[in-house]
Amino acid sequence: MASFSFTNPSSGSAYFVMETVTTSSFYGAGSPTNAIGTYSAFTGSSGLVTSSYIFGVVVPPGSSSFVFTPTASIAEGAVFFRGTGNITATIIV
Repeated sequence: MASFSFTNPSSGSAYFVMETVTTSSFYGAGSPTNAIGTYSAFTGSSGLVTSSYIFGVVVPPGSSSFVFTPTASIAEGAVFFRGTGNITATIIV
């Protein structure tokens, strides 16, 4: 389980993405499905897009958070975290 909390000081929305690392620039049968799991306890944000390999969430102005519980362990170094805007992200695992 991982808890994601965000602070967005701007007046517009930003985005946060967790993406599975690939070795060949595309996802295939050998790629870990790091984004499969349950997403819960949303506060302040309602926009979530997921696939087996990536999740993206809208980070509205102010504070927001959610909890992600993956169906399998995620290996260290197996994901990238990316964000737009001037957001602050806190991830507690």
